Amino acid sequence: MEIIENLDPLLKTFWYVAIPTTLIFTVQAIMTFLGVDSTDGLQADFDSNLEGGDTTFQLFSLRNLINFLLGFSWTGISFYNTISNPILLIVISVIVGCLFVFLFFIIIRQVQKLEEDNTFKLQNTLNKSAEVYLTIPQSKAGKGKIMISINGAFHELEAMTEHHEKIISGSLVKIIKIENNNIIIVQPI
Repeated sequence: MEIIENLDPLLKTFWYVAIPTTLIFTVQAIMTFLGVDSTDGLQADFDSNLEGGDTTFQLFSLRNLINFLLGFSWTGISFYNTISNPILLIVISVIVGCLFVFLFFIIIRQVQKLEEDNTFKLQNTLNKSAEVYLTIPQSKAGKGKIMISINGAFHELEAMTEHHEKIISGSLVKIIKIENNNIIIVQPI
């Protein structure tokens, strides 16, 4: 620590912020990769959700404070010899610290997209249109097949009609109901 003691007070401050912040960030990163996160009883966040919505991003949290201080301190250290004006250096360091928090927010949003439940549910097909893939015979005579796109994925499903005429391949149909949780009933559009 003798090296730090002989530095200019501003640079010394940046170093005193950078060292513990980097250690805490490293511990947080290791805990995150090991799956030990704040959901395991380590609640150190202030709930800044003032709107009452359902969001997992909290502006005032220990993690965001560490991200800000990490960007702030290392920017100050990196540009100390380049930027001679201390006020400009502090302003740029604050801006980079805020960018670190914003970058973390963007990364979390992208990770949350991976958590979405995009499993196919037959109920999501109700009142949607589909294309007949294999001819649907007259009612009670058998099943045909339809192609439908749900959540950006195409599904081939067996379908029947309540009408007394068959529906040929390539026709557009509307799904009107689901019987017994597995039989799709369609009607021509």
